Amino acid sequence: MKSNYVAVDLGATSGCVLLSEFKNNKFELKEIHRFPNTIIQMNGRYYWDIYYLYQQIIKGLKIIGNQKISIQSIGIDTWGVDFVAIGEDGHILRSPYSYRDPYTENTPNDYFLKFSQSELYERTGIQIMNFNSLFQFYASKKNKDSALENADKILFIPDALSYLLTGEMVTEYTIATTAHIVNAHTRKLDEKILSSVGLEESDFGRFVYPGEVIGCLTEEVQSITGLSNVPVIAVAGHDTASAVVAIPAQSTNFAYLSSGTWSLMGIESSKPVISTESEKLNFTNEGGVNNTIRVLKNICGMWILEQCRTEWDGVDYSTLIDEANKAESFQCFINPDDPIFANPKNMIQAIYTYCKQSGQKIPDNRGQLVRCIFESLAMRYKEVFSFLKEVSEHPLETLHIIGGGSRNQLLNQYTANALGVEVIAGPSEATGLGNIMVQVLVNNQDETLESLRAKVYDSISLDLFKPADYELWELAYEKYLLIVEKNTNI
Repeated sequence: MKSNYVAVDLGATSGCVLLSEFKNNKFELKEIHRFPNTIIQMNGRYYWDIYYLYQQIIKGLKIIGNQKISIQSIGIDTWGVDFVAIGEDGHILRSPYSYRDPYTENTPNDYFLKFSQSELYERTGIQIMNFNSLFQFYASKKNKDSALENADKILFIPDALSYLLTGEMVTEYTIATTAHIVNAHTRKLDEKILSSVGLEESDFGRFVYPGEVIGCLTEEVQSITGLSNVPVIAVAGHDTASAVVAIPAQSTNFAYLSSGTWSLMGIESSKPVISTESEKLNFTNEGGVNNTIRVLKNICGMWILEQCRTEWDGVDYSTLIDEANKAESFQCFINPDDPIFANPKNMIQAIYTYCKQSGQKIPDNRGQLVRCIFESLAMRYKEVFSFLKEVSEHPLETLHIIGGGSRNQLLNQYTANALGVEVIAGPSEATGLGNIMVQVLVNNQDETLESLRAKVYDSISLDLFKPADYELWELAYEKYLLIVEKNTNI
């Protein structure tokens, strides 16, 4: 028996519509439509084009409809924190701001004059990042943002797109946890936190968890795409939550690294990890499927290299990796999470500045600069992994790297070297696959998350990286820590 599912997977730089055929206990993914997702800079602000994203989703669904393929269901996942304001008449009030917009800079400090930082962390377990939705709400209210002031409902990006397809408004749990407004203990919206920014639960759509049905395609969407009244499922709406679903783990003794524009390293836990130490290290507790908590750390991942590539006219990754592999090791390090790398006008110059400020050799060629980025990311991964080992309910024997960055074999090897554990890389399309897996769980009561992960393991080819030169990497790690401590931006 075979079934077809559609996953809409939107990242901060690109999106795609995927078709998955689940048959003979295996997943087969087919890319139907891929498209760029770019930030629009206009009148001093940064926006996402929600109408364009909807149009591209419709285009992908129409391709499927033209092929007369019978679809079981559709699921949408996206990046976190950003949201759409909906008016009383049901229409979008303006395109949503991007989390890259600087309007929330220093907002947390202002907010914490009103609401205790320690209480906020105890309630949510969410790391402090200035662009979290909570701080966007606070800044928007303070600036008397017309869209938020006139909003009847606030919908996070995957929920807004599901609304445009179905006419139903929901707030999906995993995406809502990225907003800093969900209580980690009750796993529901926190009224006290909402009240601190002038909001209440009724300002949001119906609260749902992964696996619930949002609604079916509207008659208008059916007419445009040629599809029937296909149900849209609330999958793990946050793309990282979807990616974690697809980890092909064979035991519970693993950590994961979702590698892409952002690197997100974490573990699955049955309960939130909220302590003085986790707060100090700015770890986060985000919602997962099957009542799990994703204890993780956001790390500024391939964003740094992607920004460098724009200054090198988009030179291909294979060339950069080859040049990095030939460069001398451990010449300089950066802290990928230093604020200087958040959104600089010139990323290469930002790296030079960091190296100069920390008294290091400045990279003198492109290969050396890329190697600096890769080695620094591996060191940062080791730093985060060390803490995860302390708080995990299970020993951590393996690191699973998923997402687009899992194809970067050089960085994968560096990571294995730094951590001193086996690294298993793949699947690269973990987010779309995890999206599909939640839909399969809804439609097939005989399956469990564990059984589907075993099927993912059998369906795809995985790459294994064993640690090498561990003692050399340990010495280099000590150097990295000293540099991070020394730099005045830390």
